Amino acid sequence: MKFHHFLLAATILLSPGCALAGETVTMVPPPAIDQTASAKPETIVLAGGCFWGVQGVYQHMKGVTNAVSGYSGGKKETASYEIVSGGDTGHAESVEVTFDPKVVSLGKILQVYFSVVHNPTELNRQGPDSGTQYRSAIFTTSADQEKIAKAYITQLDKAKVYSRPIVTKVSSLDKFYPAEAYHQDYATIHPSQPYIAYYDLPKIENLSKLFPQDYRDKPVLVSEAKASN
Repeated sequence: MKFHHFLLAATILLSPGCALAGETVTMVPPPAIDQTASAKPETIVLAGGCFWGVQGVYQHMKGVTNAVSGYSGGKKETASYEIVSGGDTGHAESVEVTFDPKVVSLGKILQVYFSVVHNPTELNRQGPDSGTQYRSAIFTTSADQEKIAKAYITQLDKAKVYSRPIVTKVSSLDKFYPAEAYHQDYATIHPSQPYIAYYDLPKIENLSKLFPQDYRDKPVLVSEAKASN
């Protein structure tokens, strides 16, 4: 079900969600194994509910050089917002995160993902949004990334960090398709939009509180990256 463009204040107040204003969010332990810093930038694709909030969090993270909203898991011909919203394309709303390993490690990227980005124990939903397009998924771009992500999930489950098992699926990225231009930088452009204000801005605030050393106030925006190219 899709609520993004039809939210009313009453609907928001009654809807459950993850990392909302006033909720307590806990930093999960860092991964026991991490990558060795390399000179080359890396990319990983992360899905955890509506891509607006996922993108917003990583745009405020030091070391992230670009965070693009899009679709992963399905075919090119179905990689559009209206079709993906039907829930039967195989796509997940996702964010392609490009980062500098000399500044921020893959482990830190994943620690933020499991701490403030979403609730990894919710199956095919996040907050008020339900459907396979909102599933929790990590699409890796190397065997090393896949190994670290899977080991991290096992580590968190064994430690019983959450009251329920993690449902996040890890798989190798086939293809990432950027979303329509109006979805990019959405949390920055529309901070007063009810959905953003209630579900996504608290995630960015939690990043600043739990990971102050990794937070930057000025986000890195897709529009600015395009303008500089």
